[in-house]
Amino acid sequence: MTRLTVSKAKAELTEIVNRAAQTKERTVLSRRGKGIAAVVPIEDLRLLEHLTQEEMDRQDIEDARRALAEGGKRVPLRVFMRELGD
Repeated sequence: MTRLTVSKAKAELTEIVNRAAQTKERTVLSRRGKGIAAVVPIEDLRLLEHLTQEEMDRQDIEDARRALAEGGKRVPLRVFMRELGD
């Protein structure tokens, strides 16, 4: 993985983007020695978004199971949505 300062990356942005798209290279951008952002192939971003959604879904299922185990009241989805105002 390549690491560049923001100012150096600014001068090389086209090349950095091309390397991400063509060779799947990841580049970390840093300021004062600390990573602050990254240029990654779009496939990496899509995978990250997919994994994030899966984790959120897993947490929702866990929360629902815990609520049911605690004797939580079951409410039809349409009633719940109406209560939320959607």
